Amino acid sequence: MLGAPVAHAVTQVGGFSPGVAARVVTDAGRRGFVKAVSADVNPVSPGMHREEARNAASLPVDVPAPRLLGSYDDGTWVALVFEDVEGRQPRIPWREDELTRVLDAVGELSRTLTPAPVEVPPLVESLAEDFAGWQRMIDEGDDGEGLDPWTVSHMARLAEVAAPWAGFAAGDTLAHCDLRADNVLLTDDGQVVFVDWPHARQEAAPWFDLLLMLPCVRAQGGPDPEELFTRHPLGRDADPDGVTATLAAFAGFMIRCSRQLPPPGIPTLRPFQRAQGEAALEWLRKRLAE
Repeated sequence: MLGAPVAHAVTQVGGFSPGVAARVVTDAGRRGFVKAVSADVNPVSPGMHREEARNAASLPVDVPAPRLLGSYDDGTWVALVFEDVEGRQPRIPWREDELTRVLDAVGELSRTLTPAPVEVPPLVESLAEDFAGWQRMIDEGDDGEGLDPWTVSHMARLAEVAAPWAGFAAGDTLAHCDLRADNVLLTDDGQVVFVDWPHARQEAAPWFDLLLMLPCVRAQGGPDPEELFTRHPLGRDADPDGVTATLAAFAGFMIRCSRQLPPPGIPTLRPFQRAQGEAALEWLRKRLAE
């Protein structure tokens, strides 16, 4: 796909894929970014790579995302080759200047992706089961062992608050649905590039990506998500009740996921989900004043 054999490769850190993620240079000097995974390591990951290939190939050129150069699929191994973006991930813990830069770019991304320029599954339909996390925990008889006492005693209340989220989170924007530090690249010329698009969904509210991103920012040393959200242009225009409902649904999704067995080949995912869920709950309690 790059026209010559690979002469040099450097593995990239971050993220949760159990496969290859490497910047490569061919012996002709051409650069690329390669990600590949085998179903033998994780049976779900190849499907995510296939979805990412479809989504990345469909993104308009004005979307700040790496261009897909080609893909390979033999039924077991799936590999994607992207243009290599000369950038780095934001520093963790978050720095104020870099966070401001990324949040400004998230606002611009939402405007670029409204109306949704790509045909992908609708947001609400895709997340209906996942975002019923609190009710599913109740139905499954999960007593909340290991969670903080407030969450355990308020689980029915949290399920009630989250229940109407779908009516608020629907819209005409394409959402990335997985914005976090390791899916962002900062370039030396001031650009912000968003990578990893397998979870993209259409028919989302314009503020949906911002809301899902901020608990992760908080979990990685960032400031109060309520302050960030309410002063951001996307957050200022959002229905407060809809934000609270969607935040409750997202918290339930993260907390329930964090209590499942680790997926094959990805042992660090559950603790990361727990950290996001707890940050979302902290933010939610402020909004509920409870």
